[in-house]
Amino acid sequence: MQKKEISMEEDIDFEISFYEDIIRESPDFVNALILLGDAYTHKGLHQKALEVDMHLGRLRPKDAVIHYNLSCDYAMLKDVDSAISILEKAIKLGYRNFRHMEKDPDLDVIRQDSRYMALVGKFKKR
Repeated sequence: MQKKEISMEEDIDFEISFYEDIIRESPDFVNALILLGDAYTHKGLHQKALEVDMHLGRLRPKDAVIHYNLSCDYAMLKDVDSAISILEKAIKLGYRNFRHMEKDPDLDVIRQDSRYMALVGKFKKR
């Protein structure tokens, strides 16, 4: 018997379908929403990831990581103003993984913006 090899694409599609089913039953299931948003991002479905992360932001308005991910969604959609604004909120909420932030490809579109450099510089000095 031959074993069927599952591609990464099929794996992500399965994950998306699985978590979408869970969310239909439990729309505020935070852990499933986090995993669904991540799967959407890996699939390149940035608008859907944004919608999930916006919902998560309403459920957990003081969660720094959720706001960081929301900033990444905006950056991936090339909405620089929103990405920087939400990133500032994430930092004010306590996000401090500057090493990751400076290498995260999701933020490439904002990294050369003077507002990003000023924001990161201000908080790194503290």
